[in-house]
Amino acid sequence: MIKTGMLIGDRYEILEKIGTGGMSDVYKAKCHKLNRFVAVKILKQEFSENTNFVHKFRIEAQAAAGLMHPNIVNVYDVGEENNIYYIVMELVEGITLKKYIEKKARLSVKEAISIAIQVSMGIEAAHNNRIIHRDIKPQNIIISREGKVKVTDFGIAKAATSNTITSNVMGSVHYTSPEQARGGYSDEKSDIYSLGITLFEMLTGRVPFNGETTVAIAIKHIQEEMPSPRDYVPEIPVSVEQIVFKCTQKSPDRRYHNMAELISDLKKSLIHPDENFVKIVNLAAQEETRMVPDQDVIAIKQRSEKPAPKSEGMRLKEQQVTQAPKKTSSVSTKKKQRPVVVEEADEEEYDPRMERITTALTIIVAVVIGCILLFFAGRAVGLFPTQEAQESEVVQKESQTMPEVIGKSLDEARTALEAAGITYTTEYDISTEYDKNTVMDSSVAAGETVTTEMSVIITVSAGENGVKVPDVTGLSEAEATAALEKEGFAVKKATSVSDETAKGDVISQEPEAGAIADRNDYVTLTISTGGSNEKVEMPDVLGMTETQAKAVLVAAGFVCTTVTEVEDIEYEAGTVCYQSYTGGSMQTLGTDVELRLSLGASYSCNISVEAPTDYESGNASVVLTAADTGKVLFSTTTTSFPVAINISGIETSDTGILTISYHVPMNPPQTDEDGNVVSSKVTAMEKTIQFIKE
Repeated sequence: MIKTGMLIGDRYEILEKIGTGGMSDVYKAKCHKLNRFVAVKILKQEFSENTNFVHKFRIEAQAAAGLMHPNIVNVYDVGEENNIYYIVMELVEGITLKKYIEKKARLSVKEAISIAIQVSMGIEAAHNNRIIHRDIKPQNIIISREGKVKVTDFGIAKAATSNTITSNVMGSVHYTSPEQARGGYSDEKSDIYSLGITLFEMLTGRVPFNGETTVAIAIKHIQEEMPSPRDYVPEIPVSVEQIVFKCTQKSPDRRYHNMAELISDLKKSLIHPDENFVKIVNLAAQEETRMVPDQDVIAIKQRSEKPAPKSEGMRLKEQQVTQAPKKTSSVSTKKKQRPVVVEEADEEEYDPRMERITTALTIIVAVVIGCILLFFAGRAVGLFPTQEAQESEVVQKESQTMPEVIGKSLDEARTALEAAGITYTTEYDISTEYDKNTVMDSSVAAGETVTTEMSVIITVSAGENGVKVPDVTGLSEAEATAALEKEGFAVKKATSVSDETAKGDVISQEPEAGAIADRNDYVTLTISTGGSNEKVEMPDVLGMTETQAKAVLVAAGFVCTTVTEVEDIEYEAGTVCYQSYTGGSMQTLGTDVELRLSLGASYSCNISVEAPTDYESGNASVVLTAADTGKVLFSTTTTSFPVAINISGIETSDTGILTISYHVPMNPPQTDEDGNVVSSKVTAMEKTIQFIKE
């Protein structure tokens, strides 16, 4: 049984219960070793007794403990004590995204996209470490008081699903992917699907699929078409709608391949919301078997039962009159009317379109047969050579004889190989036998046949002073030049556009890394000039005024269109307390950066401090300090209780530590180690109190 004041792991003091879930309870605790507040998640008893589950739970939690990212609730510790299994995590003061949506009914498009980007970045970091969440939903996303978005419960979902925990324990089935609903294999794309459902809920304030039971909802995820968020909120941009659709495709292959692609589209939607740039691949649409809807079947039946048009009936009647002999007997007339019905039925079965198709196919077959006959006739007179003759001619054209290059200078060898149309690559090696830049070996001997598919390797002497060329790809221009000149090489430079390599870094080098070359030879470096999506360093504008922050962002190549105000105790009022992209990270030029300005925050404390239970009389000191900074907020010495504390305008966190020190009489008196009589002892008590936000 977990109780307030209990110490777990000899360091975590349980302060209060702050949440509960299907598998665990969450407590606020204080780590006495590092003097910080943490969140301790403790497994419920029914799961603690499942040995297999506990084993997998610890493995997954330990894997999650390796994740460190600003958009992930970091795991600090995993442990077990007296059959109590716990995880120690970062304490995030805030609310879940689920409660935030409920509070606001639905979020604005920009706010929803901003939150989705931060969630995606956290999930991407986990995926890069081969950790899949498997239970992405608003309940597992926390928005801190500073506006930072963090994903929690990494690693726990996998342990739970591997033990067939029921859906009401695992969380809502409203966000599960079709492959998870089927009980099949789930991977990174399952998290993308769940994030798409979460984005849908942020935009509309509701989930796309609902039902009376979890089974009914799961079936809808598998079978029913995803509704458009624009059906509920028409002003949602088309790009955002398409992002939701691509995330929530039934087939995982049609979703985003990874979180990086999703993040790219989310950022683009902030800048160009009305552009339809999201590409959804329709795999094998032509191969799908389509069922005819019931209403179409009914319509077809109704059309087949309608009488023939009046003109058609008149034409059939004329045919009847022309073909049938004139009889005056009513009996014979009735007998002659029967063929009319048969003829009318036959006429309805006649399809002019089918007749045209048949005629066209007949013509095509006739043309094909004619071409075949012409081909064989042409081959007989030598107009069309046989396949063997063609292959022989191709071989003669595409193969060459290797010239002699060993012993020749590199320039002479190049001339001979290029004249023969032979592809080659050059390698260097140290040699005391051959002069520098003389060919000393070849992968194909002179006189042998070389085809166009082959690439001949010629080895050139680098002389006695040859050294291995260092690998400088990916280094900055200055770093690469210094590394090469240190080895005695001269440097030539070329430039090229690159989306993969940062501006100013080395894309490639010639000769390649590891090749042998003379110390005085040139090494050519290809330097990146950036790409079509050039990225630059995001400046850190935290603590600046709005005017200063916008000026710095614009100067760096970014834009800022969204500025909101929030309560914050870390930064002074009127200064930036949050920016949507971390300072120092590489971001695409033109990215829209959201800023939040601090309104400041102050708290008050209005309490009446009662005397401790063992206090009798004498002086007692009452001290109130801020828990996070240790700043003394109130201090007095008294001989009577209760003591009233009324403080306002406290600029600190929302908790404080109250300490009462006093003398307790000892009856009878005792002696200390030195033999002195001690009639009283000093004792103290502490408790945590909660400040009230003004």
